[in-house]
Amino acid sequence: MANFRASCGDPVGRNPPNVSSSGSGGVCMMRNTWRDEQHPSFINFISSFLNANSFCPNSPYFIFNCGGLSVAFVFVTNWDCNNYLSTYSRVQKLKEQFSNLYIVVMLPTREQNDSFVRSYFKLGMKLGRPTFMPVQDLEMGFEKIVKIAHARGGRM
Repeated sequence: MANFRASCGDPVGRNPPNVSSSGSGGVCMMRNTWRDEQHPSFINFISSFLNANSFCPNSPYFIFNCGGLSVAFVFVTNWDCNNYLSTYSRVQKLKEQFSNLYIVVMLPTREQNDSFVRSYFKLGMKLGRPTFMPVQDLEMGFEKIVKIAHARGGRM
């Protein structure tokens, strides 16, 4: 897990942590390479949203740990209609590692949605294994991630 950075303060990891994880609802980890590909305003939104929902952000992949239960997410923020095989390959690998895996795919256009649906069935994906959630924007996608993490963590 050398590509994961732990921090509870600055989501970009430039400043030392200034928030204690004690009393938080859990921990969220994201892959550094995924984080670095995102617009800074979206990373700031993620940090604020996590803090407001009692999560300590740790630097697609997100892994939330809620009371000992790990919930993993892949957040595909740029669906490439012509190059989707790498996304499905990553999902297959993670599916073997995490029993609680969710894939959030941002599909703001009709073309991207149609491409996703065609590729999903063309590659023989099984419904719910893992669960894919299409969303129309970044904020909606991240809100779904946090809500699912809270819901799954509450089942302990």
